[in-house]
Amino acid sequence: MRSVSARSVAETERRMRSGSSRFVGVLWLREMASDNGLASLGVEGASAAAHALSLPADAYGNDPRLEVMWAMKAYNHAEVYFNLISSVDPKFLKLTKLDDKIYSTFRETFKELDIKLLKPDDLKSDEAKETWRPFCNQFEGLIEDFNYGTLLRLDCEKDYTEENTIFATRVQFFAVEIARNREGYNNTVFMSKSSKS
Repeated sequence: MRSVSARSVAETERRMRSGSSRFVGVLWLREMASDNGLASLGVEGASAAAHALSLPADAYGNDPRLEVMWAMKAYNHAEVYFNLISSVDPKFLKLTKLDDKIYSTFRETFKELDIKLLKPDDLKSDEAKETWRPFCNQFEGLIEDFNYGTLLRLDCEKDYTEENTIFATRVQFFAVEIARNREGYNNTVFMSKSSKS
């Protein structure tokens, strides 16, 4: 098992402070995840990381190490989800107990949103934020960690890459991915992986 070099950590922290990356280097996170990055911390370090990740974000300042841990957690979630839709027909997936409510509310609120190919402005523009905020807030207390950050693919036919990924809240992820599953947009990923097997 390779360990992550101090130089790569320092470079990631520098990029985070300068804001030069849309999200914390996907390639570096992929390396961390594939090399068991958290496991390399040892029992005490992994326990401390798990505790730190369980606290609300407003309990911290902008400590780059904590941001890296949050980003690693988000990347691991994305990797698990992509593997899931690659191996199981997405139309049969149930992501939460509230899938029906999330989907119906999402489609009532975002009738015209092109979920096949999202644009960053669909989530990040001032106008979009004004619509997303009340949508997301209605799931507070219903969906665990509803406003925690996660990664969302812009083009549903492609994998998670730096160009195809945007940072979103967990409930935004659920809303878009439940709709993609129900409306058949994630079938492309499933079919392409199934045909290669």
